Amino acid sequence: MSLDVPTALLERAERGEVDDAAFVDVVRTSLPYAWQVISSVATDLRGSTAEFADHEVPPPSEAERGQLLRALASDAIRGGLERHFGVRLAFQNCHRVAAFRPSAVDGAIYRAFVSPRGQLLNQSPALRDC
Repeated sequence: MSLDVPTALLERAERGEVDDAAFVDVVRTSLPYAWQVISSVATDLRGSTAEFADHEVPPPSEAERGQLLRALASDAIRGGLERHFGVRLAFQNCHRVAAFRPSAVDGAIYRAFVSPRGQLLNQSPALRDC
């Protein structure tokens, strides 16, 4: 899944830097499922006092799974989303997306979530081929 970049924006990028707002808008329109999931966890986090909010529902198809992988595997996309939503994103098992408060990143819950142990504990036979 690639980004659908309008010609005018691509031309701007060829001439110099592109602002986050324009970049994030391309992500929003190109990866709508990933945007919805990340937007949802960021909204859930803002509406709570918890250190993080997560989404564990498997995507409805491989196309949507591909959007999550594209969004969270790209440093530029992930960073743009984190800045836009004011969160730190974490990702497990090809579909579990979590949004953490920036203040929680050095905490035990965040470290446990992103640890090898955390990844192993969140495995299941159903996720082997995802």
